[in-house]
Amino acid sequence: MTTPAGPAAPGWSAFRRTLRDLGAAQKPPATGSPAYSRFVNRKIGRVLAAAAFHTGLTPNQVTAISAAFSTAAIALIALVRPGALTGVAATVLLLVGYAFDSADGQLARLRGGGSPAGEWLDHVVDSVKTSALHLAVLIAWFRFYDVSPRTLLVPLTFALVGAVFFFVQILTDFLRRAHPGQAPAPADSSRAAALRSLAVVPTDYGLLCLLFVILGWQQGFVLAYSLVLAGTVAFLLVALPKWFREVSRFGVAGAR
Repeated sequence: MTTPAGPAAPGWSAFRRTLRDLGAAQKPPATGSPAYSRFVNRKIGRVLAAAAFHTGLTPNQVTAISAAFSTAAIALIALVRPGALTGVAATVLLLVGYAFDSADGQLARLRGGGSPAGEWLDHVVDSVKTSALHLAVLIAWFRFYDVSPRTLLVPLTFALVGAVFFFVQILTDFLRRAHPGQAPAPADSSRAAALRSLAVVPTDYGLLCLLFVILGWQQGFVLAYSLVLAGTVAFLLVALPKWFREVSRFGVAGAR
């Protein structure tokens, strides 16, 4: 496939060709990619990437758009009293920000490959978002919810768990790329890979975004948010030893 070097001619046919090019340029989904991220967000991001390509946006500009939507959602959660409209607005802003977060990498591949600076910027934005969202929940619970001080430990714990999870994923992926001959094969589109995506749903950022629809329902949101935290912790307790055994083989002569 020949990757386009710049914006193509306008029109629906050109847009469809760009979508096809994007589909061919995609890297395989990461092993165990959660369901929303794999089956929904990547597809929405593909459309946004094609639109960004035809409007002349750069990957870094798309990253900035993603950050703007996510920042607006985080500010809304922390500063505005929870209600039905607040929850819907926060959810939409978070999901749009997440879709643009997928689009920047796809746009970079469409344009011939990303840059180290672009990857750095993307990860920095994601790391800030990962912690800031849970701290916004902490502030909202403290300001607007009738909960005990002990309950405030839930979003505080989620902020820690989220930061650790994000860092470990990035570091493990970096080490896999540094040792491609010893890294596990990427997930395919088989039924087993799809089932695995469903099994790791508690770790799905898309699911977390959807939870904010019920932000105005205190009891329901506290319970759902706590369950997602418990699921994420359970996944980490299983995954961390597995990842450690995997990276322990990297660089060892004769390792497979």
